[in-house]
Amino acid sequence: MLDIKNIEVFYGDVQVIWDVSFNVKQGEVVALIGANGAGKSTILKTISGILKPKAGEVVFDGAVVHKQEPFRLIELGLAHVPEARRLFVEMSVDENLDMGALRGEARKQRAQTKEMVFELFPRLKERARQMAGTLSGGEQQMLAIGRGLMSRPKLIMFDEPSLGLSPILVREIFNIIKKIRNEGMTVMIVEQNVKQTLAAADRAYVLETGKIVMSGTGEGLLNDEHVKAAYLGV
Repeated sequence: MLDIKNIEVFYGDVQVIWDVSFNVKQGEVVALIGANGAGKSTILKTISGILKPKAGEVVFDGAVVHKQEPFRLIELGLAHVPEARRLFVEMSVDENLDMGALRGEARKQRAQTKEMVFELFPRLKERARQMAGTLSGGEQQMLAIGRGLMSRPKLIMFDEPSLGLSPILVREIFNIIKKIRNEGMTVMIVEQNVKQTLAAADRAYVLETGKIVMSGTGEGLLNDEHVKAAYLGV
């Protein structure tokens, strides 16, 4: 479904991603792990069209898309749930969800999709008329995920979904990600919570200073000595 081919990404004159290649197959949960500043969020921004690679290609669902604008990628079925949620804080929960369903097919199925989101996140239904900026951190993360689902994506990408949440809420968010995968969606996760992420992932890639240095199954990397020493403190 997603094929990243030898991309190189710069901020101005500074190169931050070097010759990165990986793929995500339909129906998988694939994780990209690494330390803070390794370039994980940069890769997601490149996939979703916010940044343009200076070299290489991004292929989504068979089409070369790295020159497309972000709104076109949403129409093609790619959703990006960004780090720090990026909600419309002066709009209600309900209005934020509606903002996720502006593309044609998603708009037609908005009511049905919203019910699915409310089933996943009953608290959002309880707070449908509440301003997003007044929600707790965990509720805001639920809303950010819900807004991403409203576009009815083929592939949904999560950037640090557990950031700033309590351990109980982290478990809840990862349980929701598993449910999303069980609904037939393909999922990509960028995370620093390595243990939870690898436990949820079918496959994973390790990014260090802008380069992929390891890959394997989630379980295999969870038991890898380098990963344990570098990211799990074991």
